[in-house]
Parts: sequence; structure tokens; C-alpha cells
Amino acid sequence: MDPIEKQCIEKGMRMTDQRRVVARVLSQAHDHPDVEELYHRAAAVDPNISLATVYRTVRLFEEAGVVERHDFGDGRSRYEQAGDDHHDHLINIKTGQVVEFFDKDIEIMKEALAQKLGYKLVGHKLELYGVPLEEEK
Repeated sequence: MDPIEKQCIEKGMRMTDQRRVVARVLSQAHDHPDVEELYHRAAAVDPNISLATVYRTVRLFEEAGVVERHDFGDGRSRYEQAGDDHHDHLINIKTGQVVEFFDKDIEIMKEALAQKLGYKLVGHKLELYGVPLEEEK
């Protein structure tokens, strides 16, 4: 069973065959697909799935907290499996490629900054936007 499907079942969600397809496609994604891309991948598995079904399913999964929606500034909502592994994102503004990373020093700095401003950090989202250095020249 795919991780997203398992989380949905644990939350008491009814899993139709088409929801299982969308869950599988999202669980297997190593990128951050938008709904259109998810639809193309799901339709390759089940040609009877509709774009509307994928939209509804992704919204349902997001509301249940099993997927996270990101807006990386390109006008498309992108999705990834929600999880306990915190990471940040670096977005290549030329290609749209999203690089996930974790940096302990950045995490320490964010905690220290919040404390300096009189806050306890309870959550955050960091998105960096750039171009590859070799294209900069």
C-alpha cells in the first residue's frame, strides 16, 4: 500500500479505485507535480480518470493533511506528500526545477532569529529562488 493511501485510510477516508490511483501517483512522484501533470500520470494508469476527479481528489487529500500544496511563483499549485521530514525548497526560476534541501545551520539561524525577536518558532516555510551559477555568466 502506498504511503498516501495508507494515511487516507488511517484518517477514515473512503478510498475509491480512482483515489487509489491518484494516491499512488503522488506517492511515487519525485518532483512536485501540478494537477495537470498528476492527471497525465493518473490517466496513464486509468484512462477513465477525469481531470475533475484528480482536482477533487487532490483537494480532498490536502484538506486531510496528507499532501501539501506549494506555490512556487509560476502560477501553478504543486503538490507533494506531507510528512515529518522537514525540508526547504530551492526553485530554478528558468526551468521550474525544485530542489529539496535541509540545512542544519539555517534551522539554527531561524530559531535564533525568532528568539531574538521575542518568539518561539512553531513552523516555517523557506523557498529560495535562483538560477544555476553557470547560467549567471
